[in-house]
Amino acid sequence: MVPVHSQSPVLAVAGVIKNYGARRVLDDVSFTLGAGERVALTGPSGSGKTTLLNCLGGVDRPDAGTITVRGAPVHALDSLALARLRRVEIGTIFQFFHLLPTLTAAENIELPLQLIAVPAAERGARVAAALDRVGLSSRAAALPGQLSGGEQQRVAIARALVHRPGLILADEPTGNLDSANGANILALLRELSDEMGIALVLVTHSEEAAAICHRRINLRDGRMVMQG
Repeated sequence: MVPVHSQSPVLAVAGVIKNYGARRVLDDVSFTLGAGERVALTGPSGSGKTTLLNCLGGVDRPDAGTITVRGAPVHALDSLALARLRRVEIGTIFQFFHLLPTLTAAENIELPLQLIAVPAAERGARVAAALDRVGLSSRAAALPGQLSGGEQQRVAIARALVHRPGLILADEPTGNLDSANGANILALLRELSDEMGIALVLVTHSEEAAAICHRRINLRDGRMVMQG
């Protein structure tokens, strides 16, 4: 069941166009996403999925159209304001984890809280709670190289959620995992999105991953060809 939203959308995308030279990579993409709602971005390789995700997170800027996260215009913010927005309102999960190899699991999770100056005592409590929720309390002191792929992705999920963002952007989060670990990660993402009311945009080629979402946006040659 799709959540019922009485408030403004967490994410609003309207008429987004992105060109790389003469090639139009995104062509008039529009959709909204409410708190706790999950949408899968699907489509063949080269269809614009990752470019759209990069625009949503402010890594790329659209050539036309608007993107707002909790009312803030991502497409129009200067670099400092965009950095603040990303630190507070957006969490990102990658296919290849992107954990810092010299930091422990707990330290990797704590990093987003340090960036927004959360007091040390609260940081410790939040990190402990996040580790417990993803089932890794016993691995808090382990370095990424000492963790399995599934464990590393659970650390990455905890890191993306610990600062309590409104929006999670996930790029093929199970693409580097075997089927059993992938299924566990998908179940965890679905549960945490429901529990915390966090909106999730999930780029995936996987039918299993798309199935945890309330609806799907299919891209082909940068255009939305189906929503459901």
